[in-house]
Amino acid sequence: MSKAIYIATTEPNSGKSIISLGLMQMLLGKAAKVGYFRPIIDDYTNGTKDNHIKTIISYFNLPIAYEDAFAFTRSEVIQMNNQNKEDEVLDKIIEKYKSIEDQFDFVLVEGTDFSGEGAIIEWDINVLMAKNLGIPTLILTSGVGKTLDELVNNVYLAYDSFKDHGVEVLMVVANKVQEKNLELVNESLQKVIPEEVLVGSIPMNPVLGNPTIKEIVDVLEGKVLFGEKYLNNQAGHFGVGAMQLRNYLTHLKKDGLVITPGDRADIILGALQANLSANYPTVSGMILTGGIIPEEPIAKLIEGLSDVVPIISVEEGTFSITNRIGAIRPKIYAENTHKIMTSIQDFSKYIPEEVLAKRLITSKSKGITPRMFQYNLLKRAKADKKRIVLAEGLDERVLKATKQLLDANAVEITLLGDPIQIADKISLMDLDLDLNSIEIENPTESKYFDEFSETLYELRKHKNVNLAMARDLMEDVSYFATMMVHKGYADGMVSGAIHTTKHTILPALHFIKTRPDVSVVSSVFFMCLEDRVTLYGDCAINPNPDAEQLSEIAISSAETSQAFGIDPKIAMLSYSSGSSGVGEDVERVRNATKLVKEKRPDLKVEGPIQYDAAVDINVGKTKMPGSQVAGEASVFIFPDLNTGNNTYKAVQRETGTIAIGPILQGLNKPVNDLSRGCNVDDIFNAVIITAIQAQDLE
Repeated sequence: MSKAIYIATTEPNSGKSIISLGLMQMLLGKAAKVGYFRPIIDDYTNGTKDNHIKTIISYFNLPIAYEDAFAFTRSEVIQMNNQNKEDEVLDKIIEKYKSIEDQFDFVLVEGTDFSGEGAIIEWDINVLMAKNLGIPTLILTSGVGKTLDELVNNVYLAYDSFKDHGVEVLMVVANKVQEKNLELVNESLQKVIPEEVLVGSIPMNPVLGNPTIKEIVDVLEGKVLFGEKYLNNQAGHFGVGAMQLRNYLTHLKKDGLVITPGDRADIILGALQANLSANYPTVSGMILTGGIIPEEPIAKLIEGLSDVVPIISVEEGTFSITNRIGAIRPKIYAENTHKIMTSIQDFSKYIPEEVLAKRLITSKSKGITPRMFQYNLLKRAKADKKRIVLAEGLDERVLKATKQLLDANAVEITLLGDPIQIADKISLMDLDLDLNSIEIENPTESKYFDEFSETLYELRKHKNVNLAMARDLMEDVSYFATMMVHKGYADGMVSGAIHTTKHTILPALHFIKTRPDVSVVSSVFFMCLEDRVTLYGDCAINPNPDAEQLSEIAISSAETSQAFGIDPKIAMLSYSSGSSGVGEDVERVRNATKLVKEKRPDLKVEGPIQYDAAVDINVGKTKMPGSQVAGEASVFIFPDLNTGNNTYKAVQRETGTIAIGPILQGLNKPVNDLSRGCNVDDIFNAVIITAIQAQDLE
């Protein structure tokens, strides 16, 4: 059984990164531990690292040392080949690959780049490496500059070459194809490639085809004068500002890069003003040529106008710099998460992932890792997109998370807040968030306001709430957002980035209410530990639950665990294990455990049990021999809020564990709370969880 796949390209600039990133994302959702290896990398100067390795290890947080992820540099291979040491090259490649293979469930192997001296022999080297490593291959080619016949012949010759050497070809992919020709390319490839070989094609994407300002700065060895935080801006077009300003402004294009001598203050200031104007397209950056730095009065004016446009000074003249920029080949690097996410999305959209995964992963992993868990969450959310309302639409973290959620095509979003203020905040943040892709509701000006107020009045009039009071309450974002869920205008709600837990969930308790079989709303955190995902409950809602409430929290948490693909083994935590302890607190846990067994005899539950006995198999066997839960618990029920809240925060902070939650359980429709210390990833994960809860409640 193969534990790896080899990515081989037929030429330079084929867009190999999109395949590497997409495959790695897919594999991490299917295998517990995935490694990465490049037999041969480009030469790099002291102090720098191979960009491919750095990007993959950094973005996916792979536990691989940089030096272990490759065997040779290109010049080392050429030198050894010239000395007739080809066998030594292969021996070392195999040795280093096997070392990676021993540590991981699956390994992604990335072939060479076909650049620099020795490119002519690289094809044979790639075939030889795939053959000697004994792993199947994915062949990638580019459609740029080829006719259909040339593209198909190129792919077939590559396929034939690998097969002649006894290498299994799993899939062939044509990249950078015109979108209108995707189906034609696939059909043409299927006519010449055997049926058992998968075929795919990916269209050209401007986001991946244009260099960032950072790439341009690196190539030109420029000096950043302003806007260093925005070097990830993409240069969609570039043009020289040499004419008078009134004429140059008519040539500006969206995300254009302005190239002009450093003493052309009129062009510099005019382009910055145009970037601020609604009447002109945005400017991605500015290159000042000739080594001329704007004088102090002009520099002060530039600084006051805008800091979102990176301005770079270079020594060479305008003509030379323009030619060099035109020759830049864009790449994907670790800091540019937008390009990485775009690559992963394109791979997922155009490559038959499930079929490919079944061919690659022939054994199922035991348990579920955090990466697998998050991959499966995103996949489930995308399969049936739900609309989630975010009550705190002006919060920067919420807006950044909204951008990521839309980029992932995972959900539809409604933001609450003043549309003008939200638009201004997005502009100030220089966040590439299309307002047309989201719905914005300002509660007091919404077309739903009167309807929602009337509904709230009808629902709460028995509690002496009159219509005027209902209207006052409906101005509150938590009440408005929750009512959107109640009335079906949204499938779920997330809030709490700037509001308290009570403020977030009180409206839900008032009119969404608990499910018929549940008497207590509780919460869990998904704790994404290094090698597994567990649930902690209740760490956010119930201060001192009695035995009956503890049993319901345990059952609700087990149901949540099952709903998200985690086999529930419930540990009812206490300060003693089994029958050894006495006292009111431990007796409460003992009674709660008994109730769980009575209500749900199908569930595996143990309690009272100490944390060490619940997680350590050796301690568990000693303290509770014969238990189905001891040492293998996946759902941890804390006896009170004080213990639970402090424990989850201690684990989160001390170990770097990702804690997703609190996720509320027991409500008729999904409403979820955020911690006021949440980050963008916390919001992203909470929204995805909420969307899946909405799917499950249908």
